[in-house]
Amino acid sequence: MTLRVGIDASIKDDVLQDFPGEAQLVRIPEQPEEEIAVDFWVPGMPPGILKRQLARVKGVKVVQLPWAGVDSLRELFPRNVTVCNARGVHDIPTAEWALAAILAMQRSLPFYVDLQRQGYWRAAPQESKSDAQSGNNIQRAPRSVEIADSTVLIVGYGAIGQAIEARLAPFGAKFLRVARTARQGVEPVSKLDGLLGQADVVVLMLPLTSGTTHLIDAARLAKMKPGALLVNVARGAIVETDALLQALTEGRIRAAVDVTDPEPLPAGHPLWKAPNLLITPHVASDSSKFIKRAFRLVSEQVRRYVRGEPLLNVVSGEY
Repeated sequence: MTLRVGIDASIKDDVLQDFPGEAQLVRIPEQPEEEIAVDFWVPGMPPGILKRQLARVKGVKVVQLPWAGVDSLRELFPRNVTVCNARGVHDIPTAEWALAAILAMQRSLPFYVDLQRQGYWRAAPQESKSDAQSGNNIQRAPRSVEIADSTVLIVGYGAIGQAIEARLAPFGAKFLRVARTARQGVEPVSKLDGLLGQADVVVLMLPLTSGTTHLIDAARLAKMKPGALLVNVARGAIVETDALLQALTEGRIRAAVDVTDPEPLPAGHPLWKAPNLLITPHVASDSSKFIKRAFRLVSEQVRRYVRGEPLLNVVSGEY
């Protein structure tokens, strides 16, 4: 059996060495000029490339997406096409981003980066007399917060949530856990309201579905501890943007987000200037090791398909 496997033309040969002999690799350009027939398709990245290729790729039976979250893409494919996500591929870089963001915010690094750009030294968390006399408009330095003995609530305790916990545990954090399905040590989403007020850090790692859209709204933000840190490394629309902006502006919470709603965040959007907020442009899963890790999964999926074995990470319903 020969299986035609569509691979983006930009992928280098050195990550394609592990495919079974039955796989005939078909290179697909970013913008194909003619129809290309494949059985198993690994679309190009980002989603804009996928959509350009989609119109020309024909005969597809299986689509292996390179992302864990597929909320904006599932409806692009007919129901008779099996769609698989890349669950597991992004665990390490995403968890490292969450760790970096939490450390940066708890130690006030964005504040000190701003001072560095101004060429201004601030070593103490209080305004000095010389500042007032000089007329420097320097915001009062915040006090750093230790992770040790802090309570971290992970909302979405799947593989990435577990990877985040594993990296925070050596710092001495304590954990609360929420998932769609309750199990030992993990509470259901229905218990979220009662847990938010116990957490110093709330990490969102949920898929975006009809049930999680605006899960964190004004009422739930109000339940968080004063000064607590909200970390969103999932999808922007899980948090109600206007409510987040108000909570930040009023100084009730702090936040670090890799995702926003809308996304990309347009120039001039008020979130850009919101206080106590760290924004990165959906880069948490970026890593120099991503492609090799992704194509280890792809080659395993191709072997499974050739052997007639069940595929991994098949998307069912919204996720």
